[in-house]
Amino acid sequence: MLPEKLKQIDQQLIDLLGKRIAVLAESQSISLEEQINNFAFSLVQAGVPESMWKNLVTDCSSAPASAFSPPANTKPRRVTLVGGRGMMGYFFQQKLSAAGHYISILDQGDWEQAESLLKKADLVLVCVPIEYTIDVIHKLAKYLSPTTALADIASIKTPILQTMLEQHSGPVMSLHPMFGPGIKSFLCQKVVVCSGRGDDAFQWLLDLIEHDGGKLILSTPEEHDEMMIAVQAIRNFTTFSLGVYLAQQNIDICRSLDFSSPIFRLEMDIVGRLFSQSAPLVVDIMLATSERREAIQQLAIAYNRLAQLIIQNDRDSLIQEFKATHSFLAEEMHSAVEESTHVINSLTTLLAAKDVEQKQLYFSNQSA
Repeated sequence: MLPEKLKQIDQQLIDLLGKRIAVLAESQSISLEEQINNFAFSLVQAGVPESMWKNLVTDCSSAPASAFSPPANTKPRRVTLVGGRGMMGYFFQQKLSAAGHYISILDQGDWEQAESLLKKADLVLVCVPIEYTIDVIHKLAKYLSPTTALADIASIKTPILQTMLEQHSGPVMSLHPMFGPGIKSFLCQKVVVCSGRGDDAFQWLLDLIEHDGGKLILSTPEEHDEMMIAVQAIRNFTTFSLGVYLAQQNIDICRSLDFSSPIFRLEMDIVGRLFSQSAPLVVDIMLATSERREAIQQLAIAYNRLAQLIIQNDRDSLIQEFKATHSFLAEEMHSAVEESTHVINSLTTLLAAKDVEQKQLYFSNQSA
């Protein structure tokens, strides 16, 4: 049980934070730097770590954007989520329900009800894994009204958008949310939008995403699929390969974290996050197209070439490789360092809090 004095202080903090967030929402733009640096001396006097204050200020500044309220004057729509019991389907169900729309779920065992669930829908959103998406579109198309809007959220766009356009005469759009399980809102999350036909029929959905803080990225399906080679396939393969290597070498991950730098710990978190997902989902993202498989092969060739330089102890060539890549990444380096430093500081704060909690639990058990 929390001590009464701590409860009172926490309530005061919550009240003050609420007032601070309200002032920020009403005020003109105030820079984060100004908010953070304004009380440097006071922080020292109060014994408050600068990183704690920086995180608090950052969180307060983002709070007005994170409060979800449906767009005004939006009439309720009838939405059928195909595959709606999956994690992404559930996310859309929560968001659309909160906005006042009527949600129906069509999953594997529900096809006897397909006609009733699909025919009167204003929007049918296909949320099934990649390998089933095209087959499901073929299967459901015959039940759709010409006025029903049809969309998907798969990570491949060109063949899926083409299939929807061929199978359905009504409005068609292909979406790709660039986030996975665990995200609670669209806040600062990107959703790629590939136009198909009858875009106006989807405007209410796009407005909802933007109103919740999402960022719409307009793209052709071809550009999307090209970008996903690096954003998804290469990234998944790199992380997948590291995880497989660690398992093959039987590395003691728990013990390695005792020695780890923050960067290594983040890397292990990313590896763990990948392997916590569905194996078919991760593998299918890498195998989805011949272009993705070719890019992964090219990455493997680059790995092998660099490994040979390591084996040959070719220091000069490795330095040249580093400098050439440094030049290539120069424009993004400042933001990369800034963002990763913020993540590291937040992780350090979380680990410190867990460490204090463990110590308190230990001494509590010792005294019991």
